Amino acid sequence: MELSLPQELVKQVGGSFRLTALLQKRVRELVRGQKPLFETRERNYIKIASEELKRGLIELVADEEQGGPTRVEV
Repeated sequence: MELSLPQELVKQVGGSFRLTALLQKRVRELVRGQKPLFETRERNYIKIASEELKRGLIELVADEEQGGPTRVEV
């Protein structure tokens, strides 16, 4: 059975909480003016962040300097 895109992304990042955190952080960056990491005409930031994740362009990593908070690595 084929997985839907959300199920595929949850599996890729290791859980729905991590997926939500990653997408939230990346969408916030896009809203603040960062450019998408691929060429697109899409205006929906959630769709852009989801596609970046699907393509392996972003990942959630622990911020070692501050003792645990996470950040988006692009």
